[in-house]
Amino acid sequence: MKNINFKLIFLFALSTFAISCSNDDDDNTTETPKETLAEYKYLRVLLSDEKTTEITLVNPVDGTSSFFNAKFAKSTIYTTESGRYAGIIHRADNTVETFDSGFEGHGDHVDVDGIPKFGALTGQSPMPTHFKSKIGELLTFNDGDGTLSVAKEADVNTAGAKFKVINAGLLAHHGAMATFTNGTYAITQKDNSVAGTLPEKVKIIDNTGKTLFESTISTKGIHGNASDGTYAVFGSASGVLVVESSGKQKLIALPDGFGTAWFGSILETKAQGKFIGFTAEKGAYLIDVINGTIKPIIQSATIAQCKVSYNMSKLGILLNSGEFKLYNLTTLQVEKEGKVIAEIAKDATMKPQIQLTENFAYITSPTTGELLQLSLSNMTIAKKIKVSNTPYRITILGFENSKSH
Repeated sequence: MKNINFKLIFLFALSTFAISCSNDDDDNTTETPKETLAEYKYLRVLLSDEKTTEITLVNPVDGTSSFFNAKFAKSTIYTTESGRYAGIIHRADNTVETFDSGFEGHGDHVDVDGIPKFGALTGQSPMPTHFKSKIGELLTFNDGDGTLSVAKEADVNTAGAKFKVINAGLLAHHGAMATFTNGTYAITQKDNSVAGTLPEKVKIIDNTGKTLFESTISTKGIHGNASDGTYAVFGSASGVLVVESSGKQKLIALPDGFGTAWFGSILETKAQGKFIGFTAEKGAYLIDVINGTIKPIIQSATIAQCKVSYNMSKLGILLNSGEFKLYNLTTLQVEKEGKVIAEIAKDATMKPQIQLTENFAYITSPTTGELLQLSLSNMTIAKKIKVSNTPYRITILGFENSKSH
């Protein structure tokens, strides 16, 4: 009997030990790390250089760079509506160039249609400055004479293609324009009621330059604009100016406490009628033109860069402290944040520039000639990619898609 009891006690102890070991194993088991996110196969990063004509095309998937030469240095660069092409603006040299990524988007997949190269389409105009791309067009406002220059995306690779000029009879000024989906344009006007180069009004014209609707509101100066095709929104010292293709105009009052500050930059989002207003003096705000409201996203006077993501659903904020904040534009809440680079000197002559994709932010390092790929999932620098020595401006080309035929 005693022998049987002893065996039972031994078996109980052994099973308890086994369970204990099993529990210990569970406690010490580390989760299999999730697969590291990679950039989409058909996305590229395009950079210009401040001191040379070098243009860098970065493949962020493998961290390689290809180099090209523009006509002039220190160009601003923008992506066209389709995502395939870029406009390269040489304001001081009165020239516009185009660049072709070679990627052709087809919704569910992407085709490779040739190699990356400069487009055949070019433009010559006095001080081309603001660049926009809607309804398959490329558009610049020319500060030197107050005209617009327009071309078709479909003509980027057409031999001898040139931008055509639209003259609306305006005075030369530092202006802006926006395209409506019906093919008309909102364009700024200068009447000299405000000293300086900034315009005071906006009117609607057609593609011949004919005035369709005169301005109904005069402001104390306009700078910065965006359009979703239905609403054209302009930053103004008198408030946010909202213009529709019908000629209807209204001002949305700036938030209390703004004083003399106003939104000199307006950015588009994916939501109809919602835009981002940015001023370095106050921060970034969500502008709802339908409801006539302006809500703070981040209130700060230390923002170095403020950019909407490539899919226009997130907002990236780089602070002078080197901190990066990622905001969801639906909730207006911070999703991720962290210190990602060294502090940026306020008096630095060359400052980092940023762009965002769904999974990464790209930050230029103008002192080391690198492009930093920041993982938005863990706020760490995933790659440092060599580009030109003094990167100046940056844009995203291509598609957030890795599927081909």
